[in-house]
Amino acid sequence: MSTLARTATTVTTSSILWGVLFGSLGAGYALYGKKQRALVPFLSGLALMLFPYAIQNTYLIVVIGAVLAAAPFIFR
Repeated sequence: MSTLARTATTVTTSSILWGVLFGSLGAGYALYGKKQRALVPFLSGLALMLFPYAIQNTYLIVVIGAVLAAAPFIFR
């Protein structure tokens, strides 16, 4: 058995659902930012769509997603 097969990652249902939630919110932010030519919502939307692919811990997905979702309201 190879090392790659033994180090398979486990993906939980909750991390998938949180990823879908933040991804859809990110799509809305990205579309809004592109239409209004606003940089912060656009970049926040891109980050919200992409970061769940890199992080597998559900708690980190929720915390980072909440921070990125609040960023357009904080940095106006």
